[in-house]
Amino acid sequence: MTQEYKAANITVLKGLEAVKRRPAMYVGDTGLRGLHHIVYEAIDNGIDEAAVGYCKNIFVIIHKDGSITVEDDGRGIPIDEHPEEKRSAVEVVMTTLHAGGKFDNKTYKVSGGLHGIGISVTNALSKWLEVEVRRDDTVYKQRYEEGVPQTPAIAIGKADGTGTKITFMPNSEIFQDTNFHFDTIATRLRELAFLNRGLKIKIKDERDGNEKEFHYEGGIVSFIGHLNKNKNGMGEIVYFEKKVDGLDVEVALQYNDGYRENIYSFANNINTIEGGTHYSGFLTALTRAINSYIKKNKMNSGGVLGEDVREGLTAIISVKLSNPQFEGQTKTKLGNGSVKGLVDRVVFEKLSEYFEEHPKDAKLIIGKCISASYAREAARKARELTRRKSVLASGGLPGKLADCQEKDPAKAELFIVEGDSAGGSSIGGRDRKFQAILPLRGKVLNVEKARLDKIFSNKEIVTLITALGISIGDDLDINKLRYHKVIITVDSDIDGQHICTLLLTFFYRYLRLLIDRGYLYIAMPPLYKIVKHKKVYYLYNEREMEEFLKENGKDNISIQRYKGLGEMNPEQLWETTLNPEIRKLKQVNVEDAIKADEIFSILMGELVEPRKEFISKYAKEVKNLDI
Repeated sequence: MTQEYKAANITVLKGLEAVKRRPAMYVGDTGLRGLHHIVYEAIDNGIDEAAVGYCKNIFVIIHKDGSITVEDDGRGIPIDEHPEEKRSAVEVVMTTLHAGGKFDNKTYKVSGGLHGIGISVTNALSKWLEVEVRRDDTVYKQRYEEGVPQTPAIAIGKADGTGTKITFMPNSEIFQDTNFHFDTIATRLRELAFLNRGLKIKIKDERDGNEKEFHYEGGIVSFIGHLNKNKNGMGEIVYFEKKVDGLDVEVALQYNDGYRENIYSFANNINTIEGGTHYSGFLTALTRAINSYIKKNKMNSGGVLGEDVREGLTAIISVKLSNPQFEGQTKTKLGNGSVKGLVDRVVFEKLSEYFEEHPKDAKLIIGKCISASYAREAARKARELTRRKSVLASGGLPGKLADCQEKDPAKAELFIVEGDSAGGSSIGGRDRKFQAILPLRGKVLNVEKARLDKIFSNKEIVTLITALGISIGDDLDINKLRYHKVIITVDSDIDGQHICTLLLTFFYRYLRLLIDRGYLYIAMPPLYKIVKHKKVYYLYNEREMEEFLKENGKDNISIQRYKGLGEMNPEQLWETTLNPEIRKLKQVNVEDAIKADEIFSILMGELVEPRKEFISKYAKEVKNLDI
């Protein structure tokens, strides 16, 4: 029977209903990412005011009841009646998609919110929202509930200065979690302060009293200094800015003696995490400028590639333009075709000038790039050798991998376990239909201190790469990944945690895409086995142990503390760690990429002093140290 399809079947969503029905289309998802996105939309209005010179301060307050306030000292959203809508302009902005002062290229020459839906989306996805506008010596206020105005915008008193204050409560029926993360918001605010030289941004958390202030007169030069503070910089920070054909291009960069690239791109203050045309233009120009200098000075006839010039590079590329074309509302990639050529032109010109004027620094930088090219060639040979030796290609298994029967990666799991003892128990306890086990012998190479050639010479790393079915670096093809659950499973002692950290460093530095896709997990095996009245309990941490003893007492009780997975028999491992219905897994994700990079650099990098400072600072907070 054919289902009827007539005019009556067509749904017309008016006002903000489209946002409420499909919130993920506007904020990415209904998890923490989307929750914080509605805060950023409110903040971006103040940032846009700062870009045109009207805002000097932005304040963010997380309240005890779970609501949040964003306030700026810009001009304030217009309060007068809109000539066509016959409502106050602030109500139009708050309740109408594609309404704002950013479409005529006059009010805002540069803006991140050119879709005109930002603050209206915040309103749509809030349980309630209150807006206060300070204009014309008067304070105006209006309240909304689930996006619907409850009152008109009314005068409530005299104003001291100008600006806009927005307070809202995210809708718990829309978002899975409405608990704002202070560090997540603070990271974005710090970023915005770096990108908007001189702007002062404060955040306060009334829940615990935590507060921070960000203010950088050095702009993105200070940003580079912040990113490289735990690294050995090579030469000074290179900075240049130029406006060409309506495009503002601002670049800061510095090399360090490490091997990781750390490049961030922004368009109209939006962190374009997927890059785009400005990012491509920068990389093309950087490679071209360095090769031009090499050829001119006859330093190396072979030249260098893009991956060579990115080694040890920390860079910020920030562009500002009147009509940015982002791919999607979440604005993760810039698509303006003309931007690539313009950025390429500016960066090549300015870098070439810098190299000519600073020959000492130029030779230092280019020497590192040439050294990276030699290492790349060695890595290529090691990679090819790895491919030839890969027994997977000939139907065998790498190392001691006990593979599963499932061929669909979405259903398959790989447990990375520590040593043969844990491997034997895990293999015996697993469900071989969909669970694969890979025992690793010894500690994995610390990739923070190693180039690709050394990495491809490390047996454990090569075994892991081969088991996953993918390579690393420019050869990475996520579609070849054989398991969509990769689970780090180590002992709870110091050695186990060290191995876990080494593996996390490898995944973060070379297989970051697995983390971004949500494929990487850490298993949480129990810390205690308790037997009371012949009944067995598994407890996963000290807190659970304390609560159990408080509720059940210490009489007639047997306690076993597990130091390693090898102490469990296959049945226990299945019951506690492998069984999908019972086990506990931590999904690995990156909330703050800059902070993550800093932590890996401190804990796993070459410099000893930052690591000593870190240990001294946090030593008193360590609990349950296994020594």
